[in-house]
Amino acid sequence: MKIIIIGPAFPLRGGIAHLNESLCRAFNKDGDNAEIISFSLQYPSFLFPGKTQKEEGSAPPDIIIHTKINSVNPVNWFSVASFIKKQKPDLVIIRFWLPFMAVSLGTIARLIKSPKTKIIAICDNVIPHEKRIGDNLLTQYFVNACNAFVVMSKSVEVDLRTFEKNKPSTFIPHPVYDIFGKAVSKIDAQKKLNLNPDDKHILFFGFIRKYKGLDLLLKALGQLVRLSVVEAKKIKLLIAGEFYDNKEEYLQLIKENGLENNVIIRSDFIPSDEVKYYFCSADIIVQPYHTSTQSGVTQIAYHFARPMLVTNVGGLAEIVTHNRVGYVTETNPESIAAALSDFYKNNREKEFAENTAIDSAKFSWSAMVNGIKELATKI
Repeated sequence: MKIIIIGPAFPLRGGIAHLNESLCRAFNKDGDNAEIISFSLQYPSFLFPGKTQKEEGSAPPDIIIHTKINSVNPVNWFSVASFIKKQKPDLVIIRFWLPFMAVSLGTIARLIKSPKTKIIAICDNVIPHEKRIGDNLLTQYFVNACNAFVVMSKSVEVDLRTFEKNKPSTFIPHPVYDIFGKAVSKIDAQKKLNLNPDDKHILFFGFIRKYKGLDLLLKALGQLVRLSVVEAKKIKLLIAGEFYDNKEEYLQLIKENGLENNVIIRSDFIPSDEVKYYFCSADIIVQPYHTSTQSGVTQIAYHFARPMLVTNVGGLAEIVTHNRVGYVTETNPESIAAALSDFYKNNREKEFAENTAIDSAKFSWSAMVNGIKELATKI
């Protein structure tokens, strides 16, 4: 089967790009001919809150990536559509995560759709975390252009049905990320990051935005330190990721909660070859989100067999089994602090890590490939 995946890929950075690249490999491994068409311009600079949209390094040698789409140039969309039609794909898979992309991707989809070429959207979100006027109209434009939909959380499927009630869809959990190398020992990881092996390390990983709930975690950590669950000075929160929000607000929370000696901030984008050190150095990975659909961070944690704490929002509880691989808490500091207290008081790291290693087998790339192909037969 000839397959085109439309969405970010190297040198664009982030979880969406990583998933597209891994999915392309999985299709090729299954005997298909898959390629990616990525963006030459993804976001105009005034819409991008980070330092850079690109990562360093070399392009993946085992997949084909065409850097072509300009998200704000309508003439370019016709050119891209013409290029795709010449490839005569059986299936085009479009990643959709933000209403801003709806016009460019929806237009390309309309131009290439035909009886031969089926259009399936993988919807990371249908309703965005940070809402703006006009979102619904843009999303509707994109949804109308597609034949079928893949969602990676059931909450997204509920959102999808507010825009489209009849077209086929399927729920496929986000597969485990396997692109960040093999696990290393905790001692070696902490040595690499210059962390004290006598400390207890909690990891908050990824871009810092309001919906991700770092504020809740800082308040919970303040409670944990005051409760002296373990010796206060030995609890360290490692924040690893670029601030897309006002960093000063979080520094103020650190000060208000007396955490100046309990927080380590690495506020840069973490290169792919360093990700393993952050996860393997941590006792537990915490995602204290205010809102969510699904998250690639959980699937990195599964790959490295690390316990997790997530809040009960979106599809996170569908992926993290409470009291087996970690905790599902309410979205408040008290609930998060209580779970972390249980984790350390009852020495649950080994138990949760072993269960995480077992349960990671449920989230395979072959399951996503097979699910997409089965969905295509229903179009």
